[in-house]
Amino acid sequence: MTFAPSLSSEELRHFHRVVTRSVEVRSHFDVFVWLQGEMQNYLAHDIMIAAWGDFNSGAIQHDIISALDGARSDSSNLKTITPLLLDLFQRWTAFGGKPFALTAGDQGFAIEIDGSQCALDDALQKMQYAMVHGVNDERSSYDCLYATFRSKEYFNESELEIMATVLPYIDLALRQVELLPHQSPAPAVISNPLIYDLLKSRGLSVREVEILQWVALGKTNPEIGRILKISEYTVKNHMQRIFKKMNVSNRAQAVGVFKTLVSDE
Repeated sequence: MTFAPSLSSEELRHFHRVVTRSVEVRSHFDVFVWLQGEMQNYLAHDIMIAAWGDFNSGAIQHDIISALDGARSDSSNLKTITPLLLDLFQRWTAFGGKPFALTAGDQGFAIEIDGSQCALDDALQKMQYAMVHGVNDERSSYDCLYATFRSKEYFNESELEIMATVLPYIDLALRQVELLPHQSPAPAVISNPLIYDLLKSRGLSVREVEILQWVALGKTNPEIGRILKISEYTVKNHMQRIFKKMNVSNRAQAVGVFKTLVSDE
């Protein structure tokens, strides 16, 4: 790394103080203040888009952090932003899962579809440079992608190093923030509705299918309860019914049957 040695002891201490403020984040406003505040000294950007989900099936969600007017998560154009994020994820994967920078040129990054544009589309069309990095989650079915955009100045090698250093803190910060009203906690484990119907044909309710998805992701009963906003006791009761309907005796067997059904489809 060439970034760290270039800083004095005091500058390193300041950098550490800034990035570790991620542990204090509790709301979207906290994220905004943190990333648009002193973090701009190290990771200057006009727009940051955080995306997560199943990039193979295209079932992804996203958050937008920006000080630009109208560049907000709940008003973005999914027809525009989803293809862009899927393309960036493919590029990041092809680049070996390392941070990379790219230039869009005068046309910017957004793609106009059917003449329908939102404020985010307009803002992205003014962005000429982007830097992308992500997190592969080997314990679940969804990955995370983080893309920063700015209208002036290419992202240099030092900033790529900074992105690699601060991404775990950014990822931690956003994982501590509740989902927005228009976002769903379901991670789209079953992207094929035929698989969903197959599980339901075994007598599982919609809630039981939902819980089984989270079990397959390795979540505990208390964790599932917090995600679905139900009690741990209720989750346990659902699990007992799932075992009976799937003719299994424990979580491992239930997940095994689930994964067999998924792979068969």
